[in-house]
Amino acid sequence: MTADADNTLYLDLKDGRVTIEMLPGKAPGHVARIKELVRAGFYDGLKFHRVIGGFMAQTGCPHGTGTGGSGQKLKAEFNDVPHERGTVSMARAMDPNSGDSQFFICFDSAPHLNGQYTAWGKVVDGMEYVDAIKKGDSRSNGSVSDPDAIVKATIAADTI
Repeated sequence: MTADADNTLYLDLKDGRVTIEMLPGKAPGHVARIKELVRAGFYDGLKFHRVIGGFMAQTGCPHGTGTGGSGQKLKAEFNDVPHERGTVSMARAMDPNSGDSQFFICFDSAPHLNGQYTAWGKVVDGMEYVDAIKKGDSRSNGSVSDPDAIVKATIAADTI
């Protein structure tokens, strides 16, 4: 059991469980919304539709294309959490306040994203399963044919 079960997210992937420490002190609105979506089962079965080796794996689109979300835009909560290996951050369009349900996990350091995207979590266990996510085609911005998916997402406190 983790120290703060209410702020621990489990992503069960085909190869194993990824444990993410959510950071409500850095991005309270984003963490609250992620918890709502997880508890509603929103992420279960969603594809990693954009995966770029050495950069990141993105998921959270209900269409599996990167074009959709939950329908609730979030106000940006840019913070001092660096985008490095294992950082979990909200995807968005050009508008800084356009984050919704899509997020990405960094495979490696991406300092050019610092202060531009809302980091809301950090992988604390199971990064090898993130590394195993099927990569996309770099010629098509990481688009993945027959992509891997989140089998199930749960909040640790709900599994007690």
